[in-house]
Amino acid sequence: MSHRRRPSKSPILETHPKSPLPETTSESKCPEKTSGPSSRESYLARFARFATDWSGSSPAFGLAVFIIIGWLVSGPFFHYSDTWQLVINTGTTIVTFLMVFLIQRSQNKDGQAIHLKLNELVAAMQGASNRLINVESLTEKEIKSLHNHYCKLVELAHKDEKVTESHSIEEATARHEWKKSAESKATGT
Repeated sequence: MSHRRRPSKSPILETHPKSPLPETTSESKCPEKTSGPSSRESYLARFARFATDWSGSSPAFGLAVFIIIGWLVSGPFFHYSDTWQLVINTGTTIVTFLMVFLIQRSQNKDGQAIHLKLNELVAAMQGASNRLINVESLTEKEIKSLHNHYCKLVELAHKDEKVTESHSIEEATARHEWKKSAESKATGT
């Protein structure tokens, strides 16, 4: 069974020496620069990127430890008053509130980048099912249906008893059916 694949429009494949795709033009919407802040990013996005990067650094952790130690040391001077406790509670609440958004932004961006990389691998792999490209945009019902197909693939793989072989759903089903018909012809049933 021949498996037609749609051509990939990956910038990675465009630079590959054996790639049949044309080189990118200057009209490309992708920035040339792959790291660092982009001039197209808003100031808020640049600040969020800086805050995310800095808050995960050793100096940020050191500053947090220093502030906590300073707060603890200042306790006897303020007689461990309610105001003394309110200062640390308010400060940590504000930092926690802001960090929730920074962490979510970072996870969203990382997740999107991982999905793009996986989509590139699926698109580049001969024999891989292109249905998996952009699978994260499917509904829960569609993902459940796809999961059931892969459970079927696992059952077929267990019947084959070859752990090292990997197939798309279509290939695995076709090979399994071919093997069953070949076995039945060989046994005469």
